[in-house]
Amino acid sequence: MGKLLSNFRTTILLSLVLAGVMILSFGRIAPGGFDQGFWQATLRWAHVVAGILWIGLLYYFNFVQIRVMPNIPAELKPAIGKHIAPEALFWFRWSALATVLAGLGVMLMRGHAYAAEVLSFGFAGGLVEGDQQYALMGIGVWLAIVMFLNVWGIIWPNQKRALGIVPAEDDVKAKSARIAMLASRTNLLLSLPMLTSMAMYQTLFG
Repeated sequence: MGKLLSNFRTTILLSLVLAGVMILSFGRIAPGGFDQGFWQATLRWAHVVAGILWIGLLYYFNFVQIRVMPNIPAELKPAIGKHIAPEALFWFRWSALATVLAGLGVMLMRGHAYAAEVLSFGFAGGLVEGDQQYALMGIGVWLAIVMFLNVWGIIWPNQKRALGIVPAEDDVKAKSARIAMLASRTNLLLSLPMLTSMAMYQTLFG
């Protein structure tokens, strides 16, 4: 067991296999079997897993790396910039994409009418009593989309320059590092309202 757990790839693959067994087990006992509801639940599982990785790395960057970097001796910083940060950013940006795609998939599987209500903050077909819940869910969805675009459109391009992944002058690197930091802080700011929308809606309205 110790040898198995010492290998990251083996551990995560085994975890995925065990999760797959559980997912199939749910399909076998679900009232509708492997119907649309089952696949919606499976997409929601993927959405949650990817979201945990995305937001977890966002919190790692903001709670740990950005705050601690100024206190790290200069001779040790290159190790973080060349090895840890690029790896973390790889999982960060791709988990953001997976989270948004799976979330949009869940929304669309609930029906085009539902998707239209959420994306329009409840104004699709006219605002009536009860549409307020769609407005609150829509806020969460659009915040997540803004955060995703922030990751790929601002944070990643600037981090590539700041970390030297693409060539840049020292002043450009410094400017890019600050822009990336502020963009990351923006996502940190938006993350709790976004998560509140997702969690509260799902619990109260299903």
